[in-house]
Formats: sequence, structure tokens, C-alpha cells
Amino acid sequence: MTGDGVGLRVGLSAAILAVTDEQPRVVTVGRSEWGRSDKAALPFGILDAFAHRTLELGLRSWVQELAELVLGYTEQLYTFGDRDRVDRPLLTAAPSEDEERVISVAYLALTREAESEGGDGVDWRDIYRFLPWEDGRGEQPSRSRQLALDAIGRWCRKPRARAERERREERAQFAFGLDREVWDSEKVLERYELLFEAGLVAESDPDGSSWPDGGFSSRPMAADHRRILATALGRLRAKIKYRPVIFELMPEQFTLFELQRTVEALAGLRLHKQNFRRLIDRGGLVELTGGVNAQTGGRPAKLYAFRRDVLRERRAPGVGLPGQR
Repeated sequence: MTGDGVGLRVGLSAAILAVTDEQPRVVTVGRSEWGRSDKAALPFGILDAFAHRTLELGLRSWVQELAELVLGYTEQLYTFGDRDRVDRPLLTAAPSEDEERVISVAYLALTREAESEGGDGVDWRDIYRFLPWEDGRGEQPSRSRQLALDAIGRWCRKPRARAERERREERAQFAFGLDREVWDSEKVLERYELLFEAGLVAESDPDGSSWPDGGFSSRPMAADHRRILATALGRLRAKIKYRPVIFELMPEQFTLFELQRTVEALAGLRLHKQNFRRLIDRGGLVELTGGVNAQTGGRPAKLYAFRRDVLRERRAPGVGLPGQR
């Protein structure tokens, strides 16, 4: 408790990601006492200063309790501490008479999707359901992305003051690559923040009475959990370029086609087949197992495995993204 009567609590949030059937997925929980059933949330809990020896152990405990999942790879993302960032029901405890402020330490976790035995609305959901403008794997920009670009363009032109128009245009160019048609896949959080500021996502509405998403067909999340998810996806998109984290999402044996489709699912873009395989070969990231996958519908495909020796050979053994900055 601070001197002015405001309590401070530490929350723990987990963005648990997987790729299944070429779709990036995230674990959500939708407990009924959190209010609107259409607002999914990431697994979240309050740090118990006595029971949890470390923040990460506290997180793992909450995830196991809420979703009955045992986490493998995890890394700390960011600390979210904006005032009034957490809806009261998310505190999972009876409110006190004093005001409380909750900061949340968010983590990124990578795994392979498995059916959770946790009840109470635990589910795996498509990440692009919440961030649809981030999926650009089609030949043309998705409808959601085009609508977002159009809406941001209108927002930039709206102010009468030239200085404010220029400020907005500069931010839009940085986040969305307007005019120059340059889309930086890593700027997931920057795009969400700009849509939030422009009043174009549901979380922009303080009382949650409307979904002002401009027709993007995006789904809201509880509190600031969509901001946390955007941070996690942006971090992962950047990290697959210089660390072999992609293999945390792969089975022990896989085809190069399956590996490419997994990278594409996370990056939200299509990659040139030969360029991608050239990068994989050059990096020495995989090795043949001697097995084949005969269930490809055509010629059997060779099976590969992650070559862990690469971790000792190079400082930055990432997959890389052909044609990306």
C-alpha cells in the first residue's frame, strides 16, 4: 500500500502461442465472472509474494491452475502499468475499500497446441481473429488490412491544423508504411497503438459499449490483453530472424514445407520457397533424419530435425525472412 492509500498489486500475464494447421494460435480464458463473454483474456493471475518465489514460477503456477498447461519455453516481454489498465473482475479477488493499481508482468510462451483440460472457457484461438490486419499471406492485402489502412488514412487527414496532420502522417508512415507501401512485420504493437489512438478498436471505447473497429472484424480482449498479444507477436516476429525459437513450435521431425508454412503463419506473409530453403541450408539449422512423410498427397517429402549444435556454432542462428528488412 502506498502512502496515499492506493494499493499496488503485481499481475502475471501469459501470451502462450502455437501454430496449428498454418494458423498462429493463442490460449485464451473467458471466465464468466469477467463480464462480457465475448471478451477473451490471456491467462492472468496476481503474484503471491509468499507462495511464488519468482515471477516466472508464479506465472507457471497460474497457467497450470487456469488452463492446466505446463509451460516450456518462456521469456519476459514487458511490464504494463497504465492506470486503470485492468478491469476490476480481472483481479480475481474481492475488491478492497482502497483504490488499487495493478501492473502486469507479461510473458511470451511457445508450445505446440494440445487440448487443455482446464475448464471455464479455456480455448485456443486464432491470433488473427484479434489482429486481422496482421495477416498478409494472400496475394492481395486482406480486407481487414485494407480497411485499417483506409481508416488510418482518413484519421491522418481529419485535423484542420497542418502540424497535427503531419504528426499523424509521420506515425502512420512508421507503423503502416503508408504511401511507400512498406510493411514492417515487426511493428505489430505500433499498429495496434495507432488504431487505439484513432478510436478504431473496441478498447478505445472506455465503457465498452461499442466496437468501433471500422469493419475490420477484429475481436476485443479483456483489459489491455490485446496490447499484450500485439507485443508478443511483434517480439516473436523479430526473434525468429536471429534465434531458432521457431523450432519450439515444431514437432521433433518435420518437412521443410511445414517449417516454411509455420514461419509464414507467424510472419503474416508468404516467402519465396527457394530463397527460404537457401537461408535454412546456409544457416545449418536442420539435418536430415532419414525418414519421409508419405502423407503429402504427392511425392514423399524428406523429414528433418533441428540441429542443436548450431547453438554453439553461431551467436544468431535464426531463420531469417527473405526480402524483409
